[in-house]
Amino acid sequence: MSATAPETLLKIIFAGTPDFAAKHLQSLIDSPHEIVAVFTQPDRPAGRGNKLTASPVKELAEQHQLPVFQPTSLKHGEYQQIIADLKADIMIVVAYGLILPKEVLEMPKYGCFNVHGSLLPRWRGAAPIQRACWAGDTETGVTIMQMDEGLDTGDMLYKATCPITSEDTSATLYDKLAVLGPEALLKTLSLLIKHQLTPQKQNENLVTYAHKLTKQEARLNWQLSAKQLERCTRAFNPWPVSYFEIAEQPIKVWQSYVIDKQTSALPGTIISADKNGIAVATSEGILVMTSLQPAGKKRMSAQDLLNSRRDWFTIGNMLK
Repeated sequence: MSATAPETLLKIIFAGTPDFAAKHLQSLIDSPHEIVAVFTQPDRPAGRGNKLTASPVKELAEQHQLPVFQPTSLKHGEYQQIIADLKADIMIVVAYGLILPKEVLEMPKYGCFNVHGSLLPRWRGAAPIQRACWAGDTETGVTIMQMDEGLDTGDMLYKATCPITSEDTSATLYDKLAVLGPEALLKTLSLLIKHQLTPQKQNENLVTYAHKLTKQEARLNWQLSAKQLERCTRAFNPWPVSYFEIAEQPIKVWQSYVIDKQTSALPGTIISADKNGIAVATSEGILVMTSLQPAGKKRMSAQDLLNSRRDWFTIGNMLK
């Protein structure tokens, strides 16, 4: 990174796709900086009709008459030329979804900054918010990073932290970081202008990887402890949502809590089922499920599910 910083406000290219990225774009739109172009993923089929749908970033950019580009790759010379011609000071990348080749990383005057949803070097990769919740971390945050060619390996420029509470889900953490991230980004840009950024190398000994979530791992494994399973129900909310099967029917689990008590019942055995929840033995402790969703139905309380399917939840029955 150059030792000198601009005397005036920054000319920015923004690259991002989901709502999380749109929150950051909005903060830049509201700032004095100039957004010269927005890059986002191509429109995708979505919803029941599989209708082509613009990304949240594209929708926001068009509301503000910003130039929008939607390449399928940035390896093509055509889009690299567009980026070069924009003569931007910096490119801000937030959950964009495309790899930036070396040529693009080096085009803006100050390179490319990325907003990453974890405290690097912990949780590099695709699902940092969910993995922090899944692992039982007590805090998370955002890291503003100078991008290089690796996967979240660049020098760290700024960090902001927030606690993870015992009630937090991936959805609530996402909302917290969608507030924290834009604030951290604007602070970082302010420090850049004032020549006060101090890049820090990541400690490779502390690296963990936040692998993408899969539907398969959302299936509750009763051989795990109740504490681990309760964390899974929070980490996989809102997607892919933890579930178990009974009578060959998948039942999603949106909320649960732990009773820290041992039982002689085999893991997966129903211990009790009443208005307080459906209690199931695990390898260590008891998991009580309180908000559930049968296939094709809406979310409901344990009591409502028992009212319609009491026969499924007889004490001693085994869940798969």
